[in-house]
Amino acid sequence: MIIDTTEVQDINSFSRLESPQEVYGIVWVLAPISTPVVAITIGVLVIVWLEREISAGIQQRIGPEYASPLGILQALADGTKLLFKENLLPSRGNSSLFSIGPSIAVVAILLSYSVIPFSYNFVLADLNIGIFLWIAISSIAPIGLLMSGYGSNNKYSFLGGLRAAAQSISYEIPLTLCVLSISLLSNSSSTVDIVGAQSKYGFWGWNLWRQPIGFIVFLISSLAECERLPFDLPEAEEELVAGYQTEYSGIKFGLFYVASYLNLLVSSLFLTVLYLGGWNLSIPYIFVPELFEINKADGIFGTTIGIFITLAKTYLFLFVPITTRWTLPRLRMDQLLNLGWKFLLPISLGNLLLTTSSQLLSL
Repeated sequence: MIIDTTEVQDINSFSRLESPQEVYGIVWVLAPISTPVVAITIGVLVIVWLEREISAGIQQRIGPEYASPLGILQALADGTKLLFKENLLPSRGNSSLFSIGPSIAVVAILLSYSVIPFSYNFVLADLNIGIFLWIAISSIAPIGLLMSGYGSNNKYSFLGGLRAAAQSISYEIPLTLCVLSISLLSNSSSTVDIVGAQSKYGFWGWNLWRQPIGFIVFLISSLAECERLPFDLPEAEEELVAGYQTEYSGIKFGLFYVASYLNLLVSSLFLTVLYLGGWNLSIPYIFVPELFEINKADGIFGTTIGIFITLAKTYLFLFVPITTRWTLPRLRMDQLLNLGWKFLLPISLGNLLLTTSSQLLSL
């Protein structure tokens, strides 16, 4: 009987993993990777549930109620259903582009979470160019949409991909100019430093009060980047069936669905970080100085409080895009482009010039 030595080595190496230290080491490596993914997934499920409940309230409907109490697990049930559905490929489409497109859209948005500070010293990557890294990464997502539309061999899908690319270019420029204004005010492009610059006066230290015009332009541009109503022209059902996702089914369609909510969550988080003080407790120091010290708390307690404050601000602000979706009608494509190039771009440029002038005069 001949025994392969390589198989014996593999068995021995596997058996050595049974020691507690080896298992602990593997868990220690996998935990930082799996924890953010699980947390982001739960955040998306909460947004889906919130949107269904809020939209039901606006339209005087009951909303989800059968899948668990209050319909909390309805989004999870829908995701499980999509996971087991058949994936269909267009017979004359480009299968490579068709398959890669949804992945690029999701991965580009997931990478944006790496520079978001959820609490004091609780950020995956505190980079000096963190805020501009988000803009650079988010500009990759429309490439995935364009690839999906082209690979589908469908005129509706291709038009949807072209619309997504045109819309992204039109509204990324005002968005970048607003972010540049915040960077000038904070003297840094690091997301952690931007939050720290707003922590001096509590509620009155928010950039919302120093940059009201930039806040409005950033809000409109982020809604357009997320392709939310009234800016969902790339998937307008009256004109393009379902846009770039017309030919998709199963988990690939689910990736597009998840990407839209991931983008909405990351936009709300960045708006919280840039304009609403981030993890800082928004109570002026002169009123309650004891509570103000929570902002400087370290350890597990301080981190937990910071995460809770950041998420509370984010999810409270999510009511704005959700109610907007069920309130305003869809724009035409020419109206959408006119709004971006003829109104938001000059306004954001003027805001940047005012911010630069004020900074120069304060020197």
